Amino acid sequence: MAEQLTGLADDRALLGRTSTAERVSDILRSRIAEGYFPPGTRLSEDSIGGALGVSRNTLRESFRLLTHERLLVHELNRGVFVRVLTVEDVEDIYRTRSLVECAVVRGLAEPPYALEGLAEAVEDGRRSAREGDWKAVGTANIHFHRELVALAGSERTDELMRSVFAELRLAFHVVDDPRRLHEPYIARNAELLATLEAGERETAARLLAVYLENSLKRVVEVYLRRVGDEG
Repeated sequence: MAEQLTGLADDRALLGRTSTAERVSDILRSRIAEGYFPPGTRLSEDSIGGALGVSRNTLRESFRLLTHERLLVHELNRGVFVRVLTVEDVEDIYRTRSLVECAVVRGLAEPPYALEGLAEAVEDGRRSAREGDWKAVGTANIHFHRELVALAGSERTDELMRSVFAELRLAFHVVDDPRRLHEPYIARNAELLATLEAGERETAARLLAVYLENSLKRVVEVYLRRVGDEG
């Protein structure tokens, strides 16, 4: 828990003088999405509340909000834990991603598009791969898709997908070979970026649909293998 709490004291400054459960939820959701709290982690009220400088009641309300988002689970007499996803959860996450992300790409106006965030995520992924940091490659991949959704210019869609991408990180944690999962998508993200730079949104949407289908297959294969090993 000490390692996972690293940096939360810095995030405390984000709360400002108008600390709310929603702001705490934003911070914890981001931490889950960045991989700091893996599935099954028990979240300590005392440790997290102390690091953020918030009351127990505020923290419990933020836990309640994140439980509603399916990121946390409350176990009676045991505490609050980061949720462990099922295969059905993973399939539903990808179903939602396909519906939303492909619709965003197909619904783009005429080019040029604001692709700076996508380009930065592609470079972050390449740099992390060169350094052999495959967890960071996964983070860059999530950032790429978050920036892709942001092209819609819809706060509601961004808010919806923040939780979906945080759940996606929980799925990535089960993968025992992150390089095998993430490495192919460095090039595929770059291909999507180049297609959007060329203004070919229909081609990009088709590429994205196949991309998400392939990614789902890879993650589900790992889940089924893990279930078999544990059985």
